[in-house]
Amino acid sequence: MFNDVYDVIVVGAGHAGSEAAAAAANMGSKTLLITMNLQNIAQMSCNPAMGGIAKGQIVREIDALGGYSGIVSDTSAIQFKMLNKSKGPAMWSPRVQSDRMRFAEDWRLLLEKTPNLDFYQEMVSGLLIEGDKIVGVKTSLGIKVRSKTVVLTNGTFLNGLIHIGDKNFGGGRAGERAATGITEELIDIGFDSGRMKTGTPPRVDGRSLDYSKMIEQPGDPNPEKFSYLDITKPLEEQRSCHMTYTSPAVHDLLKEGFDRSPMFNGRIKSVGPRYCPSIEDKINRFADKDRHQLFVEPEGWKTVEVYVNGFSTSLPEDVQFKALKSVSGFEDVKFFRPGYAIEYDYFPPTQLKHSLETKLIDGLFFAGQINGTTGYEEAASQGLMAGINASLKVKEKDAFTLKRDEAYIGVLIDDLITKGTEEPYRMFTSRAEYRTLLRQDNADFRLTPKGHKLGLASENRLRRMEEKQSKSDAFVQFFKDTSVKPDEANPVLQSKNSAPVKQQDKMFRLFARPNITIDDVRKFKAVDAYIKENRLDPEVIEQTEIQVKYAGYIEKEKNNADKLNRLENLKIPNGFDYTRLKSMSMEARQKLEKIQPVTISQASRISGVSPNDISVLLVYLGR
Repeated sequence: MFNDVYDVIVVGAGHAGSEAAAAAANMGSKTLLITMNLQNIAQMSCNPAMGGIAKGQIVREIDALGGYSGIVSDTSAIQFKMLNKSKGPAMWSPRVQSDRMRFAEDWRLLLEKTPNLDFYQEMVSGLLIEGDKIVGVKTSLGIKVRSKTVVLTNGTFLNGLIHIGDKNFGGGRAGERAATGITEELIDIGFDSGRMKTGTPPRVDGRSLDYSKMIEQPGDPNPEKFSYLDITKPLEEQRSCHMTYTSPAVHDLLKEGFDRSPMFNGRIKSVGPRYCPSIEDKINRFADKDRHQLFVEPEGWKTVEVYVNGFSTSLPEDVQFKALKSVSGFEDVKFFRPGYAIEYDYFPPTQLKHSLETKLIDGLFFAGQINGTTGYEEAASQGLMAGINASLKVKEKDAFTLKRDEAYIGVLIDDLITKGTEEPYRMFTSRAEYRTLLRQDNADFRLTPKGHKLGLASENRLRRMEEKQSKSDAFVQFFKDTSVKPDEANPVLQSKNSAPVKQQDKMFRLFARPNITIDDVRKFKAVDAYIKENRLDPEVIEQTEIQVKYAGYIEKEKNNADKLNRLENLKIPNGFDYTRLKSMSMEARQKLEKIQPVTISQASRISGVSPNDISVLLVYLGR
């Protein structure tokens, strides 16, 4: 049935698996995507949305490298918002509300058009390992498929257990069975594993809601998009979301079910996502709050199904229903399906290399929730990197990794393998020390040349990026070279309560003032003429404004990154024996021995390793 040996087998077709399969196949590797249900490729298991704070930056990075998440997010979007626009550009984060069914369909059709990619529907129940090397997988029907590398992207399916009140049953997602066999096999080999929890809210019938009692949440008046390619277009029409609130009465009704809550009666023992708590957890932890926001999100253009964001719960279904009926606008609500919690196996990511290849088994890669992360975007980015590195391994090429000052993806992976995680890991802008460099607007400048070198980003994508960079650099130089006289500058400056000038000055200096925007300097004749003459699009204009107004911050952060990157060049010998460093703390020796960092910089980021420990290591290596 499978006579050929594949280069890459990807197990699981969620966001991580889909990106992994696409990357490996697009890099020329003969790839097989195996999943339990081919109808659920890239299923949005939880909220119908992509992007958000820090997550939007990740989607743009995936797109810049040549992945598919940005394209699919654009083609299936029903609403677009740029979050945090009132703050500096390092915090701007794109987000789309998605059509759930179209998102999965567009992903599947893109994958079906991808050369070198085969599909097979069945559960993978075990791995084929010879010595310390992966050589394939075996399925629940006993079929053995051989491969040079394997990427595991099992999501929440590994021994998944669904909880609704005092009921629980095996499943990887509502209506789908759990995956068994792999965890036990990996533990036998020597891997450490743990359990994590996530949850999802009820889905309801939008026809039963009274939107007049809620606050409308429309999309941006001038929506943008995720992908840097011109094959997608900004939305011309959008669907609104709505916002409402819980109340003390709602909280009291929910509390009636706390004795039957698996979170509080001990049935759920694993840790859930700190930053996306269930409604019962919010009521319990924030007892002083008498209300919590709920976002009422349509699941698509035409469907009446609605996602109740903020009401994630594993309480009994009758408690969920009674409490939700007391929310303003939900008095006549009809349920499509109740919320639930799910526990699943994960493998602490300190067992991985930066390439996402496991340290124990050669050619075996992990990506997504199996590594302890939460979120589509975090999973997709790991899948992309694992697919890239599986393909490179087959070609006997060096692994592709991203540093912390190069991408949020680099921060994510470095955090996971260096620090590990004991709760579902979610990306935030605050996790990135170089977030001024890692903006959503410049992901193409940072990553498209790398994606093109890998064979993922097309020639057209690279040309578009180079044209954008060339035009924005030239526009910045125009501001540095061009002066404006007081009689033209001062009316604009005074209208913004900015100090007037007494002699002509370079436009760059005036534009760099905090309260002066691109709309203000466009009132200077030379600026507007330059924009029209060079046919500058909004993306180039925005990029120029950021480069002018934040030049000092960007330069300072680049210098800081350069200093720390010198430590990245200080390599630690492979298999270094830390037990002999007696002047180093015991905790540091144990952590370093377990994680085996590749560089001094990585070693310095490990929890429990002090600056003094690093000094000891540097002295020893210097000898």
